[in-house]
Amino acid sequence: MRSSYLFTPLIPPRNNVTSLVRCLDSSALPRLHGAPLGSGIFRHQPEDFKVDELMDDSFSLQGEHLWVKISKRDQNTSWVAGLLAELAEIPRHSVGYCGLKDRFAVTTQWYSLHLPGRELALDALEHKDFKILLARRHHKKARRGMHRGNRFEILLRDCHIDSEALAMRLDTICRQGVPNYFAEQRFGNRGENLKRAQELIDQNQLKGNRKGTGIILSAARSWLFNQVLADCIENHKDILINSPTAEGPLWGRGRSGAVDEMAEIEARVLGEWKDWCYALEHAGLTQQRRSLLINPEDFTSQWILPGTLQLKFCLPVGSYATALLREIAELSRPHKP
Repeated sequence: MRSSYLFTPLIPPRNNVTSLVRCLDSSALPRLHGAPLGSGIFRHQPEDFKVDELMDDSFSLQGEHLWVKISKRDQNTSWVAGLLAELAEIPRHSVGYCGLKDRFAVTTQWYSLHLPGRELALDALEHKDFKILLARRHHKKARRGMHRGNRFEILLRDCHIDSEALAMRLDTICRQGVPNYFAEQRFGNRGENLKRAQELIDQNQLKGNRKGTGIILSAARSWLFNQVLADCIENHKDILINSPTAEGPLWGRGRSGAVDEMAEIEARVLGEWKDWCYALEHAGLTQQRRSLLINPEDFTSQWILPGTLQLKFCLPVGSYATALLREIAELSRPHKP
């Protein structure tokens, strides 16, 4: 199996599928707006990365589901869902949420608890790992992707960028958008989800969520999307600049929505991944499209202290803050002894 020519091969040949050639490295992905303006320390502490889930305030105020808006620090979304189920004495599958939020962060998000014919005092849900901010009744369960998007407030430390260059870059980002890459966390630690995808494809076992491989399917589709987007930036940047609403493939069964030059790009790039495409088509997934570019909303920047840059912006559902940040600075995590 070969990868697109843009990258050092990530998935090894079939006779060596048990090891990755290299770790997934987002710095290998081409940038739309040129080289980073400088470097910055990213996520020195959870408070440096704040995420607020954006929901339409259209609750029915009645129904079988109790929705609670929760604030949490350095806590996993699924872990909190399990705690809520335990505290409410309901099955884990009776707790829903709209999306996974970063753990090493301070986040707010909504959860729903299925409580048909039952009232529950909020103090029964009190726990040291989170705080309940609001509660509403609703007739629907919270499901993935039901929210409008996320609001981010991010601090970059030890960040030294020329203010004039920064202003110009942010203006360009607001006008032209940034690549809507899937971030590294989608692919698992050291790309393990992609390695597992190749193993399942070789065994003809990539069979869909019912086999517990939903996260692997998602990783495989996301990898193919990133390949197409990277090729567009590297070789067809004019398409993105002139067609800001262009979309790329989330592969599955059915006809691709790509037309003209975009269809040619997808055919060439994904021709390197025919067995992956075939497996995804037969795993119960339907062909979908995803925007190649995203435009942040309510984007502001401020130097809090010399070398400490605060960025605030909103992104649509399914988009990653790191896709925007990498168009500004080369990010690194703080060294921990």
